Amino acid sequence: MPIESGSCASARQAKQKRKSHSLSIRRTNSSEQERAGLQRDMLEGQDSKLPSAVRNTLLELFGQIEREFENLYIENLELRREIDTLNERLAGEGQTVDGAELSKGQLKAKASHSTSQLSQKLKTTYKASTSKIVSSFKTTTSRAICQLVKEYVGHRDGIWDVSVAKTQPVVLGTASADHTALLWSIETGKCLVKYVGHVGSVNSVKFHPTEQVALTASGDQTAHIWRYIVQLPTPQPTADSNQVSGEDEVEISDKDEPDGDGDGSSDCPTVRAPLTSLKSHQGVVIAADWLVGGKQAVTASWDRTANLYDVETSELVHSLTGHDQELTHCCTHPTQRLVVTSSRDTTFRLWDFRDPSIHSVNVFQGHTDTVTSAVFTVGDNVVSGSDDRTVKVWDLKNMRSPIATIRTDSAVNRINVCVGQRIIALPHDNRQVRLFDMSGVRLARLPRSNRQGHRRMVCCSAWCEDHPICNLFTCGFDRQAIGWNINIPALLQEK
Repeated sequence: MPIESGSCASARQAKQKRKSHSLSIRRTNSSEQERAGLQRDMLEGQDSKLPSAVRNTLLELFGQIEREFENLYIENLELRREIDTLNERLAGEGQTVDGAELSKGQLKAKASHSTSQLSQKLKTTYKASTSKIVSSFKTTTSRAICQLVKEYVGHRDGIWDVSVAKTQPVVLGTASADHTALLWSIETGKCLVKYVGHVGSVNSVKFHPTEQVALTASGDQTAHIWRYIVQLPTPQPTADSNQVSGEDEVEISDKDEPDGDGDGSSDCPTVRAPLTSLKSHQGVVIAADWLVGGKQAVTASWDRTANLYDVETSELVHSLTGHDQELTHCCTHPTQRLVVTSSRDTTFRLWDFRDPSIHSVNVFQGHTDTVTSAVFTVGDNVVSGSDDRTVKVWDLKNMRSPIATIRTDSAVNRINVCVGQRIIALPHDNRQVRLFDMSGVRLARLPRSNRQGHRRMVCCSAWCEDHPICNLFTCGFDRQAIGWNINIPALLQEK
């Protein structure tokens, strides 16, 4: 029986090889402690500015990486030998199987199928092991650089927009689908003022550049200008966000969201009527902003137009037409009379009002889906985000193509740029917030582990570069705003 004796011989040979390699694995594991001690001694002998705790953590992580790759390498060798043994056995079986010979094509197909299965097993094992190590390393790093500091809970529906006051006292503003706009103490998370003058969803909130005045846009087809007076409460000690342990992301159901019934916004001062109401639109006013100086305001509407108003008289100065579909956002330049409007028609437009006698318009094309926002940065740059899952950086002097393109895995909502550090915050439909530099390099993803971060779509982001506690704010359709502390020097150094 030549076939049986060949199979038994090959089986014994494979068993001996696996036994020898299992001994090799045990020898490898027994020497891990010696290598770890040697590496630790080598690191201790080197000059380093890293704290000892960080160095020990890095050492442990790199040790895990080395052990995983070593085990994968040994397993790879074993799998390759099993493939060779299988091919030899198939070659022997191909001589006589029930008195008939296998064709070369059948033998090749059978061997190829077995090889493919083993190769796929190796790839799956490799990806699972390495991704666990890398994700563990990223979580440890991002947690130290990006920390959740404060949650602002009080709205009864999703929050569309978040903004930070430009004057003292510095407060946080949120605009919600519950028909209200709320002002918050950044330090304590306490609601300071509630505006209830709108009868529709409040879609945008922006603060006057020099006065305690706010501008809100609403689904009731109006924009309101209203005055507020706030007195900041005494700050209370904040809880240490690092006390939250664990690294696995947790999916949270709707029942875990804040219900808003026991919020502190019910007992805060209420503003019920505006100073001025801007009423020229025939559709939802989706966004509004102040022009430099605060004497004029611009609004963007679903009626496909943007309007420029004189604040003192409430008169319409210009009606900006040209978009083919509903507008989604508008933004003004911080130092010049420039406006950008974005639209569902896949374009955004630059309107120039620097010459009082005329105004010009330039059209930027490059996205393939709704442009959700376009904002000014330092110099002559504009950053645009879109539902096509891209963010593009443009030079105003060159409208033909962007100077940088950031590709993401989810639609991008209202973006914001940290002007001083040139960092872009991208809120996503998938509940994540990602940070990029102006050249398109990814810097961080804000933590979403162990009930941290947003539980639904993140709608907007806003930087507050000079605040000592929170320098980035995000809001979402989970009815809360979040204040983050981003260690920007460490973030840029890590890049």
